[in-house]
Amino acid sequence: MSFLLVIPSIDIKNGKTVRVVQGIPELNCVEYGNDPVEMAKIWRAENAKLIHVVDFDAAADHSRKNFSTIEKICSSIIIPVEFAGGIRTLDDVKAIMDVGISRLILSTMAIESPNDFVSAFQIYGPAKISISIDIIEDEVVIRGRRVKTGINYKDFAMKMTEIGVERFVVTDVLRNGVLGGPNLVYTKNVAEITKRKVTHSGGIRNKDELLDVQTLLPLGVDSVIIGRALYENRFPCQKMWRVAESGIFQ
Repeated sequence: MSFLLVIPSIDIKNGKTVRVVQGIPELNCVEYGNDPVEMAKIWRAENAKLIHVVDFDAAADHSRKNFSTIEKICSSIIIPVEFAGGIRTLDDVKAIMDVGISRLILSTMAIESPNDFVSAFQIYGPAKISISIDIIEDEVVIRGRRVKTGINYKDFAMKMTEIGVERFVVTDVLRNGVLGGPNLVYTKNVAEITKRKVTHSGGIRNKDELLDVQTLLPLGVDSVIIGRALYENRFPCQKMWRVAESGIFQ
């Protein structure tokens, strides 16, 4: 039997590891350490198989000031690093790919610069480029989750599927970072209508909620990104990953 891949999230702002409410640093930004590189090493030591990195500076002001930090993360651990945040142009895509990430997750670029997005997708392919669908009340939001698009998330998912996207990261923004429990409806719907792989993000508080996501495995929901609950020790990290690897939840 297959089991969910648990992906720790490292959110970077001003060079530090943070956790933010609903993906918006201005609402509530809690620092969890000064060095994102050391945090990546900790998650690797805890047996993580993939790290999810979000650059909130880039998302807010289209900055590349954290790219050197992300490059150090990629060179310091032997597991893949996926990246999201502030990539707007084809030049941005090339620059972040050059630091050594294994997967780039895009959203704003796909909507605001569709030609650049298609060009990037043609260059790097579906194994390297995935789509993030950040949702507030059925509507896709972009630019660091600050701008409403008027686009229904199902319509956006289907459009990206037609282009060839093979993985979606789905987040109910209102559940993200507040430890209010996951909204699996959006995740399930995207999996069902696209027939593609889906990563759930946001709201996970404990092992029982991981098991709830696990029920969506047959639909293609094969992984889950967790941030705040891991940083606040809501479940023992090493045991969680070891049990997942063994295929037995206790």
